[in-house]
Amino acid sequence: MNTLPLTPSLAKITAFQTHLLAWWQANRRDLPWRETRDPYAILVSEVMLQQTQVERVIPHFERWLKRFPTVQALAIAPTAEVILHWAGLGYNRRAVNLKRTALAVVERGGTFPRDVESLQSLPGIGPYTAGAVACFAFEQDVAFIDTNMRRVLHRVFLGPEAPGPFANDRDLTALATVTLPDGQGWDWNQALIEFGALHCTARKPLCVICPLQRECAAWPEIESRIVKRLNGLKATKEGPFRESNRYFRGRVVDALRDNRESGITVAELGSIVRPEFTEGDVPWLLELVQGLERDGLAAIAEESTSYNVAETRIHLP
Repeated sequence: MNTLPLTPSLAKITAFQTHLLAWWQANRRDLPWRETRDPYAILVSEVMLQQTQVERVIPHFERWLKRFPTVQALAIAPTAEVILHWAGLGYNRRAVNLKRTALAVVERGGTFPRDVESLQSLPGIGPYTAGAVACFAFEQDVAFIDTNMRRVLHRVFLGPEAPGPFANDRDLTALATVTLPDGQGWDWNQALIEFGALHCTARKPLCVICPLQRECAAWPEIESRIVKRLNGLKATKEGPFRESNRYFRGRVVDALRDNRESGITVAELGSIVRPEFTEGDVPWLLELVQGLERDGLAAIAEESTSYNVAETRIHLP
């Protein structure tokens, strides 16, 4: 097992900073959320970018800000409309949590807190999102890690993260703090994210032409490690996504959007969500909808005109 220290030499840190920032200046993408320092817009972008590719997020981000241009506009919007405008992004719970955060900000006077600790006190905001808002909106020298940043730091300073990482997030955050150049937090954190997204990727890192190759503790072993890991993943492949609850949850929310005016019965919903739906599937679907209701993504009619559960009407909250 690799036992490289978590505190690298000053020479290695300096080389890492110099080469990564040079790469960033030459390869950075022009993304709309990089053109603003509005904490609300930064928050929206960070929430949308969770589990969603940049190319898909851009049009959704721009449409969202046209409909909900301020944190106040989002706070007063009906939850059903918020979910409706989230269509196409998946993980619909994110939209509800975003509205909850907006409500909390408005209740505090409509101004976002500037420091990480206060940002984390808002509902739905964890260490990464708090750090991203503090850095990208208020240009603070804050260290935080996401998937891309974690991968780059691990490979450069600790070696290959495959088949398993050598360090936990606490140690990697400490490493991120040590390597962050004073007064350049905005550029530095953007550079780390961009490098992990475009160059030092999970499956096909561009190691042969990497500007960090001389500093990288993972080179050249990382490439063979990745191939071995991917082969192992193929051998233990999980069941298809279309049979997962997450897939059916998304189908339910899509159906509720399409029937947002009148709602839809459990029976009607079943035939949309699963073509082979039968009466025996009603308990399964009802449990799925109840989970969505707990997450604020659906509402089950409190009173029904029938004793038949299949005729219970479901609608957006």
